[in-house]
Amino acid sequence: MTPPVAGAVRAGTPAGRWVLAATVLGSGMAFLDGTVVNVALPAIGRDLDAGLSGLQWILDAYLLTLGALLLLGGALGDRYGRRRLFEVGLVAFSAASALCGLAPNLGLLIVARAVQGIGGALLVPGSLALLSASFAPDDRGRAVGAWSGLAGAFSALGPFVGGWLVDAASWRWVFLINLPVAAITVWVVRAHVPESRGATEGGRLDLAGAAVVTVGLGGVVFALIEGTAVGASPLVVAATVVGVAALAVFPVVERAKPEPLVPLELFRSRQFSGANATTFAVYGAFAGALFLFVVQLQEGMGYSALEAGAAMLPVTVLLLVLSARAGRLGQRLGPRLPMTVGPLVAGAGLLLLSGVGPGSSYLPTVLPAVVVFGVGLALTVAPLTTAVMAAVEERHLGVGSGVNNAVARVAGLLSVALLPLVAGLRGVDPGTPAFAAGVSGALRIAAAVCALGGLVAFVSVRRSTPAQPVSQPGMTLACNELAVPQ
Repeated sequence: MTPPVAGAVRAGTPAGRWVLAATVLGSGMAFLDGTVVNVALPAIGRDLDAGLSGLQWILDAYLLTLGALLLLGGALGDRYGRRRLFEVGLVAFSAASALCGLAPNLGLLIVARAVQGIGGALLVPGSLALLSASFAPDDRGRAVGAWSGLAGAFSALGPFVGGWLVDAASWRWVFLINLPVAAITVWVVRAHVPESRGATEGGRLDLAGAAVVTVGLGGVVFALIEGTAVGASPLVVAATVVGVAALAVFPVVERAKPEPLVPLELFRSRQFSGANATTFAVYGAFAGALFLFVVQLQEGMGYSALEAGAAMLPVTVLLLVLSARAGRLGQRLGPRLPMTVGPLVAGAGLLLLSGVGPGSSYLPTVLPAVVVFGVGLALTVAPLTTAVMAAVEERHLGVGSGVNNAVARVAGLLSVALLPLVAGLRGVDPGTPAFAAGVSGALRIAAAVCALGGLVAFVSVRRSTPAQPVSQPGMTLACNELAVPQ
């Protein structure tokens, strides 16, 4: 079957459903893998005789390569073909998943996890760029809404699916389950997804910019991960210095390039910069709060790993039910309203969660808080993603997606590393009254940060979408109502 033409796919049609299925399955694997492994760590540790540091690196190797290479993955897709790089990412991710599932020792598992992160760095920005480039401009909000809800549901299902697979079969199936999903996705992509490229396709790749930003993000991410475990060791300090210096030099390198990896003019758009600031606040608050709350459920309230994952299932259901509707709302009214209200509602949910502690029962205390948080998250995610992608030129869709995903990942890492420290939880044993009090304080901080993201959206995002979206290469996807240069 010949794939449809890029930019002409309509929502609600068979062609649209195929494109949506391919992009959701591909990015969903990467999102799911970011959370599903957590529940399997105790079983992996017993089987491979891994200590605490080894278990940390099972998670960290994936996050390190994913966070460091997202920008490069988006730029490569814009230049060499988004569908092509998406397929490469699928193959790399599935091959690494097989290696993870068959790994005979801890060292090989950690290496395979790093390769998984590389594949994820091609999948995640490539997925959203493919989706935005394939659909007709006036259907992009609806398509992105459906993508956001379904892909977010993959991530939220992670702890539940991981617990079930470990209990029913083996921790190895946490990785091997990716193989049939990847095979189906490759077939759908080749048969039903159109290829698209940016206008700079065929030019010289900004290797210097790619190297500098990869070293910068990699150094900072490494320092965050290791610093929370071992403190300010010489290696952590060196990684921090190198990472920060590289990120500081990056704009200088990009200004000197005729075809930069990340066009700095993207950040002249108030909407692009503001939407990414909202992303940083909301995803940072979510990651830190979820990390601590799940620990509190297990260590302080006696939940099993599977029960703790199931406790968050209402968020998954709400994302599935409401995200596409929120995307249509943002397309019709503009993203400012849902991007303002959504983080405020999500912050209220986190504030309610701060009152949950030992002795709290699920139905009267945990469930209402989780529902309020899930409603706020569902209102936010799709309009936020649409706002980011509408603020970039069509030739930079992959880069715009890569920037937004990198912001979300770095926000999560920062939050997980810093929120426990700010709340006074370093050195406090889980399950103690002091830990419960610290988690409550941390959730209140996360609630305030999340609400701040809504205020940022209110002052930076345009009120409404343009009447006639623009989709020609080299022009913006949507006119900026605030008349800010893009």
